[in-house]
Amino acid sequence: MDEMEAIRATFFAECEDLLGDLEAGLLALKAGAVDEDTVNAVFRAVHSVKGGAGAFSLEALVGFSHAFETSLDELRKGRLSPGAEVVAVLLRASDVLADLVSAARDDRALPQEFGAEVVHELEGLLTVQDSVAPSPAFTAPPAEAPAPGAPSFAFTPVNIAFEAEAPPCAWIVCFRPLDGMYAAANDEMLLLRELERLGAAEVTADVSGLPDLSELEPERPRLAWRVRLTGDDLSEARIREVFEFVGDDCDVTVAQEAAPETVPEPLADAGPDDAVAEVLARIAAETAPPEQAGPPAAPEEPAATAPAPAAALAAQGGERRDVQATIRVDLDRVDRLINLVGELVINQAMLGQRVVEAGLAKSSTVAVGLDDLEQLTREIQDSVMAIRAQPVKSVFQRMPRLVREVAAATRKQVRLVTEGEGTEVDKTVIERLSDPITHMIRNAIDHGLESPADRVAAGKPAEGVVRLSAMHRSGRIVIEVADDGRGINRDRVRDIAVERGIVDRDATLTDEEVDNLIFAPGFSTAPAVSDISGRGVGMDVVKRSIQALGGRISISSRPGEGSTFTLSLPLTLAVLDGMVVTIGDHTLVIPISVIVETLRPRAADVRPFGSSRVLTVRGAAIPFVDVATAFNWRRASTEAAAGVTLLVESEVGGLIALGVDAIQGQRQVVIKSLEQNFRQVDGIAAATILGDGRVALILDVDGIVAARRRGQPAVAPEPFLQAS
Repeated sequence: MDEMEAIRATFFAECEDLLGDLEAGLLALKAGAVDEDTVNAVFRAVHSVKGGAGAFSLEALVGFSHAFETSLDELRKGRLSPGAEVVAVLLRASDVLADLVSAARDDRALPQEFGAEVVHELEGLLTVQDSVAPSPAFTAPPAEAPAPGAPSFAFTPVNIAFEAEAPPCAWIVCFRPLDGMYAAANDEMLLLRELERLGAAEVTADVSGLPDLSELEPERPRLAWRVRLTGDDLSEARIREVFEFVGDDCDVTVAQEAAPETVPEPLADAGPDDAVAEVLARIAAETAPPEQAGPPAAPEEPAATAPAPAAALAAQGGERRDVQATIRVDLDRVDRLINLVGELVINQAMLGQRVVEAGLAKSSTVAVGLDDLEQLTREIQDSVMAIRAQPVKSVFQRMPRLVREVAAATRKQVRLVTEGEGTEVDKTVIERLSDPITHMIRNAIDHGLESPADRVAAGKPAEGVVRLSAMHRSGRIVIEVADDGRGINRDRVRDIAVERGIVDRDATLTDEEVDNLIFAPGFSTAPAVSDISGRGVGMDVVKRSIQALGGRISISSRPGEGSTFTLSLPLTLAVLDGMVVTIGDHTLVIPISVIVETLRPRAADVRPFGSSRVLTVRGAAIPFVDVATAFNWRRASTEAAAGVTLLVESEVGGLIALGVDAIQGQRQVVIKSLEQNFRQVDGIAAATILGDGRVALILDVDGIVAARRRGQPAVAPEPFLQAS
């Protein structure tokens, strides 16, 4: 990838963040948060996209962004009220802007009239005023011709003269870039061009701060600028808006020409011609041949010396704000680092096993060094996991547009509420969350929410609510999609399942089992096929996708009140802390996050209950599952008192007691996908490699509970023995 392509990729990566900020700001306006910061943030997002698009000659994107920006500018000035209709148009414009960015990133050609309808809507929002310039045509002019109405200008190292007729009102703008300006990807020329858009401009460069060529640092700005602006609709506020994006990276003063005392001395008194002569003299001295170069004459000092950036800030009584530095790294590099950390964890465990087998004392230097290595390995693993951890906001911010489109297609009024957008989870999990959440939200709007008329008749608000939330719970990430609709019609679901042969007509099903029928392949309650649903795909895809991530999904529905779909996923797909247990000749790993307590029960504490057993713990009866029997490794259950019992928390079954033969200890293990290396096995979430080189399987507690309820072994013995 050449340098320009790398810059282009960075621009589009930043566009994703800007579009997310734009969407969030517009939704805040829709919710009634009409404050200056929100409006300015929305304006800056569009303006930044426009500026970057102009640098890459993305004319269609620039044209639409300008029309969008013009409407937002009217909103910012208070001449446009952010009512419901106005915000709806702005949200549609946000969707079009996102499509244009996506097309430009993928080099896809869009129809020439794409977005023109929204442009007309944006122009219709504007109040006709003499001071408001009309938006430019959406179709950009040819590259070889200048944009209509754009004044030409000529640039020299010192002066820039813009050919335009000077209106009477004049302002003097002086600005000096600071050291951090180039690092923040800002440029003086972009500022000068934006100032030129406000009126006729006469630009003078102050070169008094230029060092000798031997001391010149390209990444540090050394020029200062003086701009004389003339125009009918100029104000200090409009001029300072140009510098909003450079923040603390530029010293700026703005004053009317009648008040020259506010202009800094170096810019007001410096003679451009003398400064140029001085620079040329320096260049000649630096480039002269050694035998001809004599001692350079000391240049005459200017009347005033340009203050250094730090001194200028100190004089203003301000202090620069520390900006957290970030870098963008290819995900493949991070993945390789994750894999190497996993191998490091495995090798550290193998070394520990060798030390134990060698019979070395824990106080020996080898054992102490190994303990230090284990702590360092854990710190490295935690740091690498933190690199991959990202907030789920990147997924959540895509959903408002989906809600608007599905609501428009179904003619329903829907409001999306998001919570926990800052909840962090592994990047791999985030990438694979988008499709399941999309399916569930579409299902909630199409099947869950009633029409506005039906909601009003039921005593509900005409606008339905879909709530999308994320949280950390018991070492896992839990995502909920809830609606306040009609809930699941269990009678209809059961009838359709019987009709399609999914269950027998005489089968006895609990409410939970009826609800879970919607995950059956080919199941759909839609009366007719539409663009949204009705083909019997979607929820079964959701379940498979979540299971592939090592997660689980459950449903809670209340007739007439709504439904809640709960996704429970691991925080990372790389490493976990587990309890290594022995069951017969087999070794299993149980995630520490699900273990509540370990104990050795007495024989009297375990009693039969129908075809199963329960364990009494502090007066509470808890279902007891012998893991060896559940996997069909033993035909008859052993006495619970002969082994160890682990109380684990299941998402679908609450507290469960698991009986194992012995506990080997707690270890950090590297997760290896069982599906990629073997196949999916009920009751087993993944596999790992132990310190002695053996493969151990990681238990899926919910799979064990589900098999117990069905009265079947979790897995058949032959495939399991082959896998282990």
